[in-house]
Amino acid sequence: MNDPTPRSEFLAGVRAELPLLLGVVPFGMIFGVLGLAAGLPGWAVVLSSSLIFGGSSQVVFAQLWGAVTPPAVTVTTVGVVNLRHLLYSAAVAEYLRGLSWRWKLLLAYLLTDEAFAAALPRLRDGPATPHRHYFLLGTGSTLWSGWQLSTLAGVLLGAAIPAGWSLDFSIALTFIALLVLAVHRRSDAGAALVAAAVVLPAMALPHKLGLLVAAAAGIGAGLALRRFDRKTP
Repeated sequence: MNDPTPRSEFLAGVRAELPLLLGVVPFGMIFGVLGLAAGLPGWAVVLSSSLIFGGSSQVVFAQLWGAVTPPAVTVTTVGVVNLRHLLYSAAVAEYLRGLSWRWKLLLAYLLTDEAFAAALPRLRDGPATPHRHYFLLGTGSTLWSGWQLSTLAGVLLGAAIPAGWSLDFSIALTFIALLVLAVHRRSDAGAALVAAAVVLPAMALPHKLGLLVAAAAGIGAGLALRRFDRKTP
């Protein structure tokens, strides 16, 4: 069988990402509305979706802007929220090692939550073909386009979106979908279960430290359970 072409890998990435847009689109619309409510001009709300390109960090940015938080604190907080992308980069680095720095720069920009979740199974478990990075390009480009358009829709529609739609629940649905996509091995399932068991009692900790404690517990459990994963031939 011939190796997949760049076009076929890209289109496969697009198809893998499309189902996740069901959660991304309402999330982007919510951010558009939140950004306007926080006092950001419409153009700044849309521009932030290109410059920051991270849903949770953009929501934090809008909230801090509305609270007239000092710029240094705002930039630092947004940067901390986006630190999770370093974990994504570490997870895919070995599969993209041979690419030029231009490719790495582009893919690093596109490597956000949903793009990572859709592309990792292909990079990790699929054949090591020379064009597999186009799959990540497909997932990232699809996510980027959907996020920009949904943010713009939120800005244009604004208060016209009925409150009864409860679009904010789509944020939770998006991350639930990411979790389901990420669980492929016993260690993945164990990490998710341990983190879920720890997070509720840990929520009593101050400064949202419960989330970090639960994440650390899940990572530790996943590493400990890796020896029980089935070996792929």
